[in-house]
Amino acid sequence: MADEGWPPADVDLTTPNTARIYDYLLGGKDNYAADREVAEELIKVIPEAPMAAWENHAFIGRAVRFLAGEGVSQFIDIGSKLPARGNVHEVAAEVVPDAAVVFADADPVALVHARALLAGTPRTAVVRCDLRHPEAVTRDPGVRALIDFERPVACVLDRVLHFICDDAAAAEVVRTLHDALPPGSYLVFTHITQEPQPESGGDVGKIFSRTTDLFWGRTRAQILDIVGCFELLEPGLTYTSQWRPDTFGPATAHPERTFTLAGVGRRR
Repeated sequence: MADEGWPPADVDLTTPNTARIYDYLLGGKDNYAADREVAEELIKVIPEAPMAAWENHAFIGRAVRFLAGEGVSQFIDIGSKLPARGNVHEVAAEVVPDAAVVFADADPVALVHARALLAGTPRTAVVRCDLRHPEAVTRDPGVRALIDFERPVACVLDRVLHFICDDAAAAEVVRTLHDALPPGSYLVFTHITQEPQPESGGDVGKIFSRTTDLFWGRTRAQILDIVGCFELLEPGLTYTSQWRPDTFGPATAHPERTFTLAGVGRRR
């Protein structure tokens, strides 16, 4: 677990944080008592929550590896998470050693960890952003100094769109990113859905009401509408474990129990 004396003075350890809760579900050490309490309550309602977190993490890795193999060497990772082993810049570098990666987040805890992780790592940058204003990322001078918007860019929205409660606002975020990216660019995304167990929505909502961020599970149709400006690659919108799974290892018995839909879209 995290060193209770580590964080900066302005980081609140008493309010559960969604990024640190996700870190706990992944078996990480950068989480605190308040985060662990919420995570354990979530596991009581959704026992598969740790598996879902791992499948989400694995999907991002497969998608980034695939796009790097397709020649994409620039990535903008916008997400509420702490950098974990197998993060975007590490996976991309396995295929494209000189890949450029921007990590953008509004969470001060995630930013502190990202800056520590990426310190001294060439061709990376960390910027603060509010997902509701994605143009701030694409126009940021530091981002522009690293990312060439004349060439394809892969934008990663990992577990963030469900923090925007209004469907139209979420779709506008995706459209803004689509229009800022050059043709041939990609969107990698994951989104919570409550379709497999809709009756749990109220309980999960109560659990996360103590955190700084509330999320909104959407239906498959709603998610498709939000990302509709991108052309989804095969196999389309699927549960995380079903998107081009690795040929080795056992298949997830009940992929719907990941409660997370995912896809990769191409900008026409």
